[in-house]
Amino acid sequence: MNFQAFQAAQSYGLAKSALKHDLAPPAQGQNAKNPAFDALHALAGAVEKGEKTSVEYMTGGADPHSLVEALAQAELAIETAVTVRDKVVEAYQELLRMPV
Repeated sequence: MNFQAFQAAQSYGLAKSALKHDLAPPAQGQNAKNPAFDALHALAGAVEKGEKTSVEYMTGGADPHSLVEALAQAELAIETAVTVRDKVVEAYQELLRMPV
């Protein structure tokens, strides 16, 4: 195995576990209804489902239709998150351009 590929896989695993830790559900009394948290949790769930289905397909446990469906949902979730991020950055830049 190439050292760079191993390092990339290790970094991906660390980032994925950190994301799961950061997206842990809030405690009972802490902002139980946070729409931003719900959206991030849904995004992470869609991506995780796509990854899980991909692994199942490669090991022969999933059919091609479920793989395409899971990957399409993950792609749609990521595109939505990127669009929202772009709009937030655009709004922030517009605020910076305002004269004080």
